[in-house]
Amino acid sequence: MSTSRFFGPGEAGPNATTDRGGTVFLAIVALVAVGVPVLNQFVPSSSPFHLSPYAMTLIGKYMCYAMLALAVDLVWGFCGILSLGHGAFFALGGYGMGMYLMRQIGTRGVYGNPVLPDFMVFLNWTELPWFWYGFDRFWIAALMMVMAPALLATVFGWLAFRSRVTGVYLSIITQALSYALMLAFFRNDMGFGGNNGFTDFKDLLGFDLQAGSTRAVLLAVTAIALGLSYVACRAIVASRAGRVVRAIRDAESRTRFLGYKVETYKLWLFVISAAIAGIAGALYVPQVGIINPSEFAPINSIEMVIWVAVGGRGTLYGAAAGAVLVNYAKTVMTGAFPEIWLYALGALFVLVTIFLPRGVVGLVRRQTS
Repeated sequence: MSTSRFFGPGEAGPNATTDRGGTVFLAIVALVAVGVPVLNQFVPSSSPFHLSPYAMTLIGKYMCYAMLALAVDLVWGFCGILSLGHGAFFALGGYGMGMYLMRQIGTRGVYGNPVLPDFMVFLNWTELPWFWYGFDRFWIAALMMVMAPALLATVFGWLAFRSRVTGVYLSIITQALSYALMLAFFRNDMGFGGNNGFTDFKDLLGFDLQAGSTRAVLLAVTAIALGLSYVACRAIVASRAGRVVRAIRDAESRTRFLGYKVETYKLWLFVISAAIAGIAGALYVPQVGIINPSEFAPINSIEMVIWVAVGGRGTLYGAAAGAVLVNYAKTVMTGAFPEIWLYALGALFVLVTIFLPRGVVGLVRRQTS
């Protein structure tokens, strides 16, 4: 079997870590990490080069979505696992951060309870649920932001891959998982704020979340996390294990016949992808200021797949670029024509599938080659 057999559409060759597109992507991320906070904090608001807090928050949100696209592309573009439930992992990471931020409010809440969040006081809860213990400490909360989605992915993946559920059936099950969690988190008695979720955050690690300097640091941290996530994903797909993963994508039965434990490779890649999605969700919450069950909605997971398809499946940096492009279009269109956005999104997916099967990255490569 030739080496090229292991690489997906538009993907680089074996020396993927030196891919030119990836280098450009990392350079742009580094520029954003430095340039955006500088333009916001040190350029006067009267200057045309000043970046408003709203614009900075929007860029931070796009970078969280780019991390999420990396997670989806890792399992779909390189292993052929079409997950329609990654929104669940993203939301779980966000809820982990939200629980920490809610515990930091303390007596500054509407009801002034030093321990119970406002929604618990409103619902006449008398004590903190056991699963909230420890979330007043950042290191425990940070651990859970990664471990909760990773643990869910481990249990779900072990059951699904062990049963050799593949293709459209796996996609449907992942979508059902996300929908079930959304329904559960909507319940007030779950202890996660019901349909309102968490909001009214005050500070993070003692720093005021409304302060411009705090938001600038958050954006820089998000950019660094995005860059590190990309480097980690490239290292995985360029490794020997990554070549096996691509072989599973291209010929699963043959790979299993050669003696590889296909289920094991699928599982660890799925868990790593879920952990990255959880980190993206955790960084998303303090920047947008809210987390609620709507983040579990299946439509969100479907949109993530569209991001990857538009940017370029199996390229990583293309998937991240697709997330930014589609969400920028969403920001523009929902402001001008909110009622037609979903139709436009569906049309975009169909057109890309038919005319740009390798996404925007494939088009750029064809034009520059």
